Amino acid sequence: MRFLVDECTGPVLAAWLAAEGHDIFSAYDQSRGASDEELLDRAVAEDRILITNDRDFGDMIFHGGRAHRGVVYLRLHDERSANKIRVMAQLLANHEGQLAGQFAVVTESQVRFAGGPMP
Repeated sequence: MRFLVDECTGPVLAAWLAAEGHDIFSAYDQSRGASDEELLDRAVAEDRILITNDRDFGDMIFHGGRAHRGVVYLRLHDERSANKIRVMAQLLANHEGQLAGQFAVVTESQVRFAGGPMP
C-alpha cells in the first residue's frame, strides 16, 4: 500500500511500514515542517493513505470538505513507537482492504470508519 506518515507519527513507524513492503513517504524524513494542508495535498496527489495522530486532519476533512485518499487517525493512549507498530500491524491484518478512501479512527482496542469527502 502507499502511505504518507505524518511527521508527528514518527520515523520508526514509517521505517517499519517500508520494511513490510509498503511504499512510504515519511514527512519526518522527507518533508519536515510541512503544513497539514501540504501533507494532505501530497497524499491526494500521490494517492497515499495518510497516517497521523493529529486530529486537525479530521477537522480539515469533515468541517473543511478537504479531499483525501484515506486517513488512519491513531488515537492512542500509548504513543510509543512499539505500540504504534503493534496497532498498525493489527489494523493491516484485519482491515487492509478497507482503508483506501476511508477515515479510520484507530485505538488500541477499536477501529471505527467514518465518512468524509473523497472526490
